[in-house]
Amino acid sequence: MPYVVTEWLAEHVELPEGLTAEQLAADLVRVGLEEEGIHGAQVTGPVVVGKVVAMTPEQQKNGKTINWCQVDVGSHNATDDSGNPVPRGIVCGAHNFTVGDEVVVALPGAVLPGPFPIASRKTYGHVSDGMICSARELGLGQDHAGIIVLEQHGYSAELGHDVTPGTDAIALLGIGEQVLEINVTPDRGYCFSYRGVAREFAHSTGASFTDRGLESSLAAPLPSATPDGFPVEVADAAPVHGVVGCDRFVTRVVRGIDPQAASPAWMQRRLTQSGMRPISLVVDVSNYVMLDLGQPTHCYDLAKVAAPLVVRRAAAGERLTTLDDADRALDPEDLLITDSPALADGEEGTRVLGIAGVMGGASSEVSVTTTDVLVEAAHFDPVSVARTARRHRLASEAAKRFERGVDPRLAAVAAQRVVDLLVELGGGAVDAAVSDLDRTAEAPAPVVRLALDEPARLTGVDYPQERVRALLAEIGCTVVDAVVDAGGDAGVLEVTPPSWRPDLVDAASLVEEVARLDGYDAIPSILPSAPAGTGLTAGQQARRSLARALAEAGLVEVLSYPFVAPAQHDDLLLPEDDPRRVAVSLVNPLSDEQHEMRTNLLGTLLATARRNVGRGITDLAVFETGLVTRPRVGAPAAPSLPGGSRPSDADLAALAAALPDQPRHVAGVLAGELEPSGWWGAGRRAEWSDAVALARLVADTLRVDVVVTADADHRPWHPGRCARLALADGTVVGHAGELHPQVVENLGLPARAVAFELDVDALVGAAPAVPVAATPVSAFPLAKEDVALVVDADVPAADVEAAVVRGAGDLLEELRLFDVFTGAQVGAGKKSLAFSLRLRAADRTLTADETAAVRDRVVAAAAEAVGATLRS
Repeated sequence: MPYVVTEWLAEHVELPEGLTAEQLAADLVRVGLEEEGIHGAQVTGPVVVGKVVAMTPEQQKNGKTINWCQVDVGSHNATDDSGNPVPRGIVCGAHNFTVGDEVVVALPGAVLPGPFPIASRKTYGHVSDGMICSARELGLGQDHAGIIVLEQHGYSAELGHDVTPGTDAIALLGIGEQVLEINVTPDRGYCFSYRGVAREFAHSTGASFTDRGLESSLAAPLPSATPDGFPVEVADAAPVHGVVGCDRFVTRVVRGIDPQAASPAWMQRRLTQSGMRPISLVVDVSNYVMLDLGQPTHCYDLAKVAAPLVVRRAAAGERLTTLDDADRALDPEDLLITDSPALADGEEGTRVLGIAGVMGGASSEVSVTTTDVLVEAAHFDPVSVARTARRHRLASEAAKRFERGVDPRLAAVAAQRVVDLLVELGGGAVDAAVSDLDRTAEAPAPVVRLALDEPARLTGVDYPQERVRALLAEIGCTVVDAVVDAGGDAGVLEVTPPSWRPDLVDAASLVEEVARLDGYDAIPSILPSAPAGTGLTAGQQARRSLARALAEAGLVEVLSYPFVAPAQHDDLLLPEDDPRRVAVSLVNPLSDEQHEMRTNLLGTLLATARRNVGRGITDLAVFETGLVTRPRVGAPAAPSLPGGSRPSDADLAALAAALPDQPRHVAGVLAGELEPSGWWGAGRRAEWSDAVALARLVADTLRVDVVVTADADHRPWHPGRCARLALADGTVVGHAGELHPQVVENLGLPARAVAFELDVDALVGAAPAVPVAATPVSAFPLAKEDVALVVDADVPAADVEAAVVRGAGDLLEELRLFDVFTGAQVGAGKKSLAFSLRLRAADRTLTADETAAVRDRVVAAAAEAVGATLRS
């Protein structure tokens, strides 16, 4: 987020006397720039100017040489036994100063960034009564090699600074100033500069604003392009969304810069307050101009660059080591700055100097030996820069501005500002050669038609027509009355937005500006009437019902991220040819490890369970509903659609054909004790049948009949304790059962944890369309029959149950399996299944003969279906 220092802001706009950061924040909030925070000084006094009056080098036993200094700090001096003021004795390990220098002294009681309190302490055989400070110790930069010598940093009496011993150094250096951090919305990139923030402050308060981004603000007119300017070519053969990546490129040359020249203290302080680290004079000047005007610039070591500079797209296989020392593989959509250095055999080659608008390369970086500098100020396509910055995860300060839109008319002014500062501060001389490749006129500014009654229609505020015209002119728009034909609508304006506002593209954005500047508080708060709706869709009702059913069954609903690591497939023991291993990979993931979209819900839910188990919750029952992503085999690649306009129907159809399926699933995990132990006795651990029961609960809630059969091998479930759930037509909708022991071990879960996962969309699609009808309640008594059937041990209980249901017919009201028995009484390889039948008729009391007939039909149906016999 941008930082605002009032001292710097005052160079662009007239500020009232005594303006505080709080008041500045309130003024900016009125025009839509929200306060993010106010950062106070990290240095508290006393920190004063001191003059070194004596210095004695002392060699220590460890080989280090320290200086025992006597420092005059004016009214803060110590006193001798007679009460006379004497300089303070201070031990200092730096050697870049001498007797007579004015330095910065932190006296006992001061607190430096860290926090680091200063006190008198004995060291190296002396009592050091304070500390002589470096820039780093004061939070003014990273220079820790030597202390601040005020004259060398641009603070001296000749320059109008009070460097009398004892003077408050906090005020002198500006380190006590508060800094306002603001939040800028993406459509207002011009506010990533003091130029833009000052303009908004003027809109809010009516203060006098001076636009330092105009040519008229410079001390001398801009020089025109010359034939001998450093040559630049734009060879963008593959523009992104049909727009050439660079339409303005200005180069200037400054020669003879003192490579040892340091940035002045005031510049280093402003950069530090704005969240940037001072590095060197050339880099600091470039960053300073960017923060001041909003135009990123780049400086090359002229000795390391060969003409011409060429702006082009990357070729396959090209790489670049950027200024952050990262070796990056370039993408064909990346816009590059290149040159053509001579090779050893005399031929010319192509070399990448930087990624346009994002970050420069290390090969042409300015260094401590650079004396001649090539200054670049260009205008790059926002979409191209945005995509490249995200592709390489390079959120540089330049990219933040280019992707939001930089004023294309600003390049030449910013380049001149950089040149002037390098000449002034570095002792260089500006080269007369100027290059300015300007194609901005090929894309004229858009003209937006705005009906004068449109602001009132959209906001409900009756703005006078002259007020609308004045507010649009205030933000820099050119406003003229539209010429209308006979019978046409009158009261229409033709508005040309200023070059620094690329976000003003339609009438609605202009209305927003009118409302913003006139004041949002003028818009009345009217509660809209709620129109009659159709309620929840069938899918929404189904999802809420199953979530409610699972919660009532004792499970806790959780929410997990849909991003997974490829290693998760191995943890779940998925076979190599399992379609669940085919996942969509994200280009810009939140985590490099978790860059795939989940193909099953159970994987992320098990990760949640593992996290809870790791924190001591070993008895758990959780569930989740969410989308999974399943790429379609043979699907075409998704097209790259243009921004800023509606895609064609064909483009949308191609995009829809390329999108992967995203069905909604529900999954649950049970581990540990399902029924807790206590004084009442032993509890009961969750087992595979509980997972199957919960899966059937989901199906029953959605009013879908499912067929449950054993599945011999479906990971991550146990091969002998896994159930497959399918629709009547054979469509598999999920699995339930005990997890594979190796999966449990891989994830660190309690032994014999169980789980289920179902395709909710498939179940909802199979649910009956007719609403639930009430069933009449019979007033006649219930009849009970129990039947025990002996079957082969490998016969599924579900098959026996289905036969019982068919045999019982319409009189069956409830069926429950209440006992499973194996042993010598039923024979080897056999098992006994005991069912409880509850029978009732709607129109009569059942007789004993009728219930006996039902029992006989049940036995006969079971015998026919599964070879069952009645247990004697």
